[in-house]
Formats: sequence, structure tokens, C-alpha cells
Amino acid sequence: MTTAYDFSAIDIDGHDKSLTDYEGKVLLVVNVASKCGFTPQYTGLQALWEKYRDRGLVVMGFPCDQFGHQEPGDEAEIMNFCSLTYDVDFPMFSKIDVNGANAHPLWKWLKEEKGGLLGIGAIKWNFSKFLVGRDGRVIKRYAPTDKPESIARDIEAALG
Repeated sequence: MTTAYDFSAIDIDGHDKSLTDYEGKVLLVVNVASKCGFTPQYTGLQALWEKYRDRGLVVMGFPCDQFGHQEPGDEAEIMNFCSLTYDVDFPMFSKIDVNGANAHPLWKWLKEEKGGLLGIGAIKWNFSKFLVGRDGRVIKRYAPTDKPESIARDIEAALG
């Protein structure tokens, strides 16, 4: 059985990061963008990270430029924007595709595990979110319009 821990990704600093490093943690995996109407959700994501990281939550940001060219910068620009504008210090990864032939394998798997509205797997927009349990299995998928603070109850349940 495949779990989130079977994948790896390149972090924002260019290092290959195995998700086994997060084994036993609850993951909130989000495709992010710096120039999106939902970009202020970084504040809520950072707040969840600060509130729950000591209990085992890891927020993971995956920049993506597939929606309206809203993540045009390179990794250094993205990290600079996130840290200066939203004081983000949760794990960030290099820019990826979440849809199409070049979609990152983790995101292909996430979409297979939890299809979206009407079972359609494609990611619709920036700030789609997946909650992954301590066992590495996807618990729930959230729409871009779901604010981070609105999923705190599900995070608490997953943390146990």
C-alpha cells in the first residue's frame, strides 16, 4: 500500500527530501502561489504550523505556476516573499506541477487518493489542501476556498 512516505521532493533550497523524514506526523500538503487571491492563506497556514507543530503537524508548501501564472518567481524569490511578507517558516518545496503529464508523483498520488468535486482528480486552483494522517494515508481534500483555520478541527482529530 502506497503512503505519502513513499515519495520525495526537492525542498526550496534544492535538496532532495524524503518524506520518510515526516513519518508518524500529520501532513497538510498545499499547492501555493505568491500572486493569488488566496495568497493571504499563508497567514492561516503559518498559524496552524505554529499551533500544532509540537503535536506533530507539518505544513508543506508546494509552489505551483499552473494557475494564471501566479507563481512566476524562482525558488529564492518565492522564499523571500513568503518569509518577508508572511513570516513563513514551515517546510517549502521547489516549484512543481500538480496537474498534467509533468505533475509531481506525490500530487498524482494525492489526487488518486482523494478526487475532488464529482470525483474529478484535477487540482482546480492554488491553495488546494490535502490532510494526511500519521499513517501516511490521505484523510481529506480541501478546496482552495477552505480557509486554513476552518480545518483546525480535522487537524486536531488527526493529531489524536
